[in-house]
Amino acid sequence: MREDKKTCSFGIESQYVELAAEVFTLLSDPTRIRIILALREGELAVGELAERVHKSPTAVSQHLAKLRWGRIVQTRQEGTRVFYSLVDEHARTLVTQAVFQAAHVVQETPQHHVADDGTVTAEPATGTAGPAQ
Repeated sequence: MREDKKTCSFGIESQYVELAAEVFTLLSDPTRIRIILALREGELAVGELAERVHKSPTAVSQHLAKLRWGRIVQTRQEGTRVFYSLVDEHARTLVTQAVFQAAHVVQETPQHHVADDGTVTAEPATGTAGPAQ
């Protein structure tokens, strides 16, 4: 069974509630969201990430340090270059769902509710790939 198909069985008293709030805090910065979106397709070096998110390498490094502390990204060193990638699909899914939710604020029928043939779907598109908006 895939992890994204499992239902959450944690109760309101779960030991993970406080940690989940910390995860949301880590993901509450627009630059960190952009970094995660950039890392969806695979690993990137700091300089490449900085170009993609339009921030300085120093700023991106600081954000990556926080994401690494939260075990959202991991590193791989090749010579003098350090490459970053997502640890697993969970942060990608959280960010994707947050962006989908944000689209509901802007559009009555967000693009993720529209099938390829133009019909409106009852459920959002599944998976991690979504329309570039």
